[in-house]
Amino acid sequence: MNVDYPIDAVITWVDGNDVKWQQKINPFLEKKIDWQDKKESIRYNSINEIIIVIESIIKFAPFIRNIFLVTDNQLPDGLDRLMVLSSNAGINLEVIDHTVIFRDYENYLPCVNSISIISMLFRIPGLAEHFIVFNDDTFLMKAASKNDFFKGEYPIVRGVWDNYYEDQKLRKLYVKFLSFFGAKKDFGKPGYKKVQQKSAKLLGLKKYIRRGHTPVSIRKSTIENFFKEHPQIFEDNIKHRFRNKDQFMISSLSNHLEAKQNTYHLDKNLKLTYFQSYKYLYIIKIKLKKFTLDKDKLFMCFQNLEIAENNQLNYIINWIEAKLK
Repeated sequence: MNVDYPIDAVITWVDGNDVKWQQKINPFLEKKIDWQDKKESIRYNSINEIIIVIESIIKFAPFIRNIFLVTDNQLPDGLDRLMVLSSNAGINLEVIDHTVIFRDYENYLPCVNSISIISMLFRIPGLAEHFIVFNDDTFLMKAASKNDFFKGEYPIVRGVWDNYYEDQKLRKLYVKFLSFFGAKKDFGKPGYKKVQQKSAKLLGLKKYIRRGHTPVSIRKSTIENFFKEHPQIFEDNIKHRFRNKDQFMISSLSNHLEAKQNTYHLDKNLKLTYFQSYKYLYIIKIKLKKFTLDKDKLFMCFQNLEIAENNQLNYIINWIEAKLK
């Protein structure tokens, strides 16, 4: 099960604070975003977490060959320092513009839809057959090896098989309860789990692999071959500048394609500490302490970190910086 082939890392990122970028997408919005309102712009806000993601990969995954940062004509603050840091570690850090991966499909630009953008990642020039997709809010915070992402030639898929929303008994009862009071029937709004389910249904599977917010291991040929056979499915999934209920998640499509071929290793252990709320500092401290003590944890996901209060944010950033020294 030794892994002796090159592995690349890919990160998608947007600087939602960039005024030029805001002006570029505004003409395509039916309802304009008030960029001064955190609640309206939360999906695009950041506090430059991308620097932490890249630095964490350089420190804790020195086996990575290339780090490809996919952006829309933007460069993060501190990139020069990271270029030096990655070069010293023997890793190539490269910025890939949307125009590169959307070549021949430029009519769908500008695009602020992560599902559409991630669907194009396999088109990065020089991308390794085996690569890992990181979100810009997911950090690798302990030393990892290639075998944490691939075994032999096959990717490790972190998650569990689960029923579709419409096949979950408790959810069906809940929907019936709501409909009794006149609420509209719905088996889950389009969201993280819903787009995972769509990819499994697309392949005719009776269940889906429910993943957490962890990095995703992908074989380029798996996605490439599927889209060569189904070019219309590919174009239908990338044509949306903004999220659409008909889209599926490419990382989950990859997982389910590998599962269907039995060319994967399922691991129920997410190795993840997940932050979605920052209401109480003492809870933040407990979760960070548990992560440190649990030798099995590798990943941390901080969703919408910019909504944390200053004292909470400072504590988290100081904790991260201490780990990255």
